[in-house]
Amino acid sequence: MALEPQQQVLLYGFLAAVILGAVAHKTNFCTMGAVSDWINMGKKGRLWAWFTAIAVALAGVLLLEGLGVASVDSTLPPYRTANFAWLRYILGGVMFGIGMTLAGGCGNKTLLNIGGGNLKSLFVLGVAGLFAYLMTKTDFYAVLFHGWVSATSVNLADYGISSQAISDILGGSRDGLLHYAIGTALVLGILVMALRDKSFRSNWNHSLGGATVGLVVLAGWYITGGPLGQAAIEAVEWLDEKPVGVAVQSYTFINPMGESLYYLMSPGDLLRISFGVAALAGVILGSLLYAVSTGRFKLVWFKSRSDFINHLAGAVLMGIGGVLAMGCTIGQGISGTSTLALGSFLALGSIIFGSVLTMKLQYYRMMYDEEASFGASLLSVLADMHLLPSRMRRLDPP
Repeated sequence: MALEPQQQVLLYGFLAAVILGAVAHKTNFCTMGAVSDWINMGKKGRLWAWFTAIAVALAGVLLLEGLGVASVDSTLPPYRTANFAWLRYILGGVMFGIGMTLAGGCGNKTLLNIGGGNLKSLFVLGVAGLFAYLMTKTDFYAVLFHGWVSATSVNLADYGISSQAISDILGGSRDGLLHYAIGTALVLGILVMALRDKSFRSNWNHSLGGATVGLVVLAGWYITGGPLGQAAIEAVEWLDEKPVGVAVQSYTFINPMGESLYYLMSPGDLLRISFGVAALAGVILGSLLYAVSTGRFKLVWFKSRSDFINHLAGAVLMGIGGVLAMGCTIGQGISGTSTLALGSFLALGSIIFGSVLTMKLQYYRMMYDEEASFGASLLSVLADMHLLPSRMRRLDPP
């Protein structure tokens, strides 16, 4: 029996995610690890792998839109929305950056770790999924966040700007020369700078990981926004009971953790299987297949009480922050930035900031055997980051 268009979308999204899981595990593609290598060792190989994924996805989206194959103007989540919730992107991004550092990896890395046998990451998935569910399916978001998010959001339409695509904000249009010039310049700039970095050039895994992740994100846009995706969207409009989350979208992993919990509450209801749920399962399976086939599968559990507390706190922040920022290091950091939406770049920068801040705090606490107060460590870190005058430093650099 032939599959319906939406079923095909789920199947192809799942298969692409299996590839993502296997290759990301093989190449050790990890956004938190990339930030850690950069901050703690001065190595930027994995950081440029991440940005290479951005460049590949962005180049592909420019091509898809330029050829009229697909459009990312109206997506889930709405990256190019004219409602510019700047504080939401910043706070959510910082929360997510802190959370992924405490929890040992971003949403994608959490799934990769589960495939490799890491039970700590399975715990993180459960907790982050719970809070993502609370943020999207209950009044949790409305009570704690909606009021101030609405009050601080800027409706760009009031200023004659149709979306937060960078070209629109600069007075151009999303189908004009300025849009493609900005995108092309960004793609070329990233690739040139990546190839200039010795640690990136010397490790083939960085190129493979970055290119594969970027292509899989591009595949997500094509699957859901191309001819098949449009057929699926049109088909479900006539259904009395509609499947969850049928829209133009690509890969992101925090909201789908909540959607997975929603599905597991009624596993017989196949309409609850969204593109994100299929993607989440695909990444875990791809990672598992690679781990088992190479002998890398190993069960891992918490080493101490503090290790458990860090993962618990990190998972809570990831679940809340990832939904608040409307994406994670993949969802906003690659899928979102490939649309050239200003909010996605703001969220990306905030995620990196939150992660760097947390890593530096952890480093100070470790070097001073946790005898230094949190306040003294924080002031010293902010001075290191040139966000406070050096005279406000309370600790000598370790």
